[in-house]
This record gives sequence, C-alpha cells and structure tokens, in this order.
Amino acid sequence: MQRRTARMLTAGAMALTAALTLSACGSGFSGSGSGDATGGAGKLTSSDKDLTVLIGSSGDAETAAVKSAAAAWSKSSGTGVSVQPANNLDQQLAQGFASGKPADVFYVSTSALTGYASNGSLLAYGDDLSNKGDFYPTLTKSFTVDDQLYCAPKDFSTLALFINTKDWKAAGLTDSDVPTTWDQLASVAKKLTQDGRVGLTMSPQYERLGAFMAQAGGALTNADQTKATVDSAANVTALDYVKGLLQDGSTKFSSDLGESWGGDAFGKDKAAMTVEGNWLTGAMSSSYPGVDYKVVQLPKGPKGAGTLQFTNCWGIAKDSPNQKAALDFVEKMTSTTQQLSFAKAFGVMPSVESAASKWKQEYPQYAAFLDEADSARGVPNKTGSADVIADFDSKLGSLESTDTKTLLEGVQKNMAAALKG
Repeated sequence: MQRRTARMLTAGAMALTAALTLSACGSGFSGSGSGDATGGAGKLTSSDKDLTVLIGSSGDAETAAVKSAAAAWSKSSGTGVSVQPANNLDQQLAQGFASGKPADVFYVSTSALTGYASNGSLLAYGDDLSNKGDFYPTLTKSFTVDDQLYCAPKDFSTLALFINTKDWKAAGLTDSDVPTTWDQLASVAKKLTQDGRVGLTMSPQYERLGAFMAQAGGALTNADQTKATVDSAANVTALDYVKGLLQDGSTKFSSDLGESWGGDAFGKDKAAMTVEGNWLTGAMSSSYPGVDYKVVQLPKGPKGAGTLQFTNCWGIAKDSPNQKAALDFVEKMTSTTQQLSFAKAFGVMPSVESAASKWKQEYPQYAAFLDEADSARGVPNKTGSADVIADFDSKLGSLESTDTKTLLEGVQKNMAAALKG
C-alpha cells in the first residue's frame, strides 16, 4: 500500500478492515488480552525457526530497505528471516490469526491495536524493550492499552503547512508573513486567493481539521479516552474558525476542488497552501517535481501549538514460537541508526528521540514536522472510535453550511456510546 494512500484512507475504511480482521480472529471485543498477552523477558518463546515478517509497504523503496535491514540482522543474529510485503495487510493478518499461524512480526495501525490486544492476538512486549524510553511519549501512548505498551512505534508523521513559494512571492508575501497565528493564516489565505486558485485547501476529515481542534485546546476524548469531549467549546471554536475560512472563499476542501486529497490540489496549483503530512513530500517529488514549496509549522491557535500524528508499530504475535528473536529483530529495526537509514531510504520520520537531531540536520527543509512532535496528538484508538470518526468525516464536507454545535453534539453521542462499548 502506498504511504500516501495509507494515510488518506478514511477512518471508515480503516474501521472496516479492522472489523474484518477481528471477526476473522473468531473473537469479539469483550475480552482483554492484557493479562495473558504479556511477555516478560523470562516468558518469551524461543525456537530455531526462521522469523516471518509481514509489512504494509509504502512501495519498492521501503520493501527493499526492510529486506536489507532484515538480512543484516539475520547475518548477525544467526536467525533466518523472510520479509513479505502484504497485498492487503489486514486481510492477510486476519487469515494468519484465524489459522493459528500468523506472521511473527507485522505492522499494526493504531485503529487496529485495541481489537488485536483485546482478543489476545498480540504479545504485549513493550516493557521488555531495551529502548523503551527513547520513543516519543505521544507515540507510546498510541500503542498502550490498559496501561500496557503493546508494541514499538515504527515511525511517524505529523501535519504541517505546505506553501507554494511561487504563489507566495506573486502575492507580495515574504518570510516575515509566514503565519504563526490563526488570524495571520486567515490573512495570507485571502491574499493568496487569486488567479483561479484558493489560498488554502485540506481534506474534509477529522484527520486534518483535528489539528485546529488541538490548537484550540480541544480533542475528541479526554486524555485516557474514558470520556467523549467532542462537543466542547474548544472544538466549536476550532470548527467555526475553519467554517469562516470556507465562507469567505479563501479556503476550499479538496473535494470541492475536484481532488481526493489536499496533496493533489496543492500539487496542481489549485491552492497555494495545504495542511498535510510528510508523506506529501514524496508525492511532490514523484508527481509534481516542478512545484517549489516550503514546509512550516502549523499556526498556533487560542491555546497554542497543536497537530495530529499518525503512526504504526511493530506487532509481535502472541502465537509466535520465536518471540525472543522477534523482540531482538524489533529492537534492531527501531534502533537510532536503523531508523535514520530507513528515513534516507523511504522518507519516514524516526520514532526515537535520539535520532531527532541527526534527522533535522539531514533534512532541514522538513524540520517543521519533527518540531511539532511535542504538540502532536494521536487519533483515538479505542474500539469503535474509528467508526465514529468515519461518520464524522462524512459530515465535515458540508461544514460550510452546517451548524457546528449541532454537528459536534451528534458526534458526541456516538463517541460516548463507543467508549462505553
């Protein structure tokens, strides 16, 4: 699966694939895997069997990089390993779990984590990681269920503001005009709305607009995801701000520009700015190499900086006969050196803080993404929350003509019900 495509999947699609996976496992959401899925260094299984690794690859570059890293690990460890890029990761995982012969190691999304954890498919090996303290806290939180860290964050992405530098200059704007507040963003969006393009675009999704909620001090749930907070005054403020941008014509959703996501609208110069993740940099290089742009941090809102983060982790199967080797493999894949190598090979952002300085030195043009790590917020991962977000996304396209408070009150009821199970 392409990285851009993976990030642009609606929550509904993710929820559907997760649901299919879980139903194939033959168990529901009611059980808890936290008690019997725990590893512990002395409890890990061990055998002389080769490791099998199933990845949801972003493309040939990622596949080649992971296979090369796995081969190097195999040579040093003495354990054989085979890496398979999945055609449909969720479906193939479901088949493996259903047969009792899953891959030993595999990619896991935040939307699928809770279901896999609750039905006992995953080994909760987080406490056994020698580099546990090196991961960004916001990332480990995304893979923690019932106070247990289930898996090591593989890498991550955040949202930032992309600016077409040619359009920027043509509008008479300079570096001093780069927006750092909502008011400034609204001002430059108006100035950039000319010559048949709008100043700002983004996809009509919580996975983009949620950044404004964070900047206003809002979120869909409280910190431990036990209470829905969708209809908070902060979230009303955030969506009303975006609604205002839409109503004054300086902003349009990508769907209103005839594009499936903000990246294509930006690349085709239908908009001078967009809110997107670092996966867009690869798409710009491959699809729109002639477009000059820069990336800056998202403007601060009433409550300061805020963005969303997107991540996967390295899952280890509870049924793996060689959990000890699997853990050693994961530690190698998430080491500082290896993550920097992956970043160079296929453009990801390392999940360990020890790689931050080196990464920003090598990619100063993209530093804004990593500079926002401390203010990043993960998408809710509780069972059922993906379905709620999918429904929310389906309504956001008509935000310009919708009463914000009424919209959020409806989502609040759904999220509250989901959190109650």
